[in-house]
Amino acid sequence: MSSERTIGQLVADASHDLSALLRSEVALAKAEVKEEVKQGALGAGLFAGAAFFGLIGFLFLLVMAALLIALVLPTWAGFLIVAVVLFLIAGVLGLIGYTRIKKVGPPERTIATSKQTIEAAKGHR
Repeated sequence: MSSERTIGQLVADASHDLSALLRSEVALAKAEVKEEVKQGALGAGLFAGAAFFGLIGFLFLLVMAALLIALVLPTWAGFLIVAVVLFLIAGVLGLIGYTRIKKVGPPERTIATSKQTIEAAKGHR
């Protein structure tokens, strides 16, 4: 009979085992998240490098376009035409972005829910 354990001992052992299991799960999750963050950071760095070299390539294409125009017109005119086209594109994109931002409104449902929650909390006092 002395080899049998009491309910209290069994509950304590189960609690200890559960705590150990939870600690190991948390440690595993931390290790997994750390590895995922490392991979994400590496991917973001590679994207930044790709964007940088893509931008340089685009700038070379713009210079090429200006020099091609300079075969027919003076060099300054070729670069001016390319610059004006870029400014027009920037203006159109800026205008489209501005109109989209103007359409963004406040979070109506969240505001309404928050007001209801506040009213309900005031009613329970």
